[in-house]
Amino acid sequence: MGKTMSRRFARDHERALNAVVMAALLLVALFYLINPAFAGTDTTFAPASTLFTNILQGSGGTLIAIVATAIGLVNLARGGFQMASVGVPLGVGIGVATGPAIVTSTITAII
Repeated sequence: MGKTMSRRFARDHERALNAVVMAALLLVALFYLINPAFAGTDTTFAPASTLFTNILQGSGGTLIAIVATAIGLVNLARGGFQMASVGVPLGVGIGVATGPAIVTSTITAII
């Protein structure tokens, strides 16, 4: 019984050692194969970002806020006062007005 336990232990130990060696080799290979990423050098999404920012801060944002307010007023007229009827249009208006500036400054700060 002692020899079978030691053989099993040796086999398990060898498997664990092989796994550690393979993981180390994979890590070294990834270290040498990965190219560095430099933040702020890519302008792939700049046109789309500018377009959406202009829409939300211009007449598109005003239209979205007006529609949200109209939906809130209709909900107030239909079913009495509910906090969502006032909160959702208010949240949409604030989000449309300040959202693009917050997102842009957050992304700029992260990068």
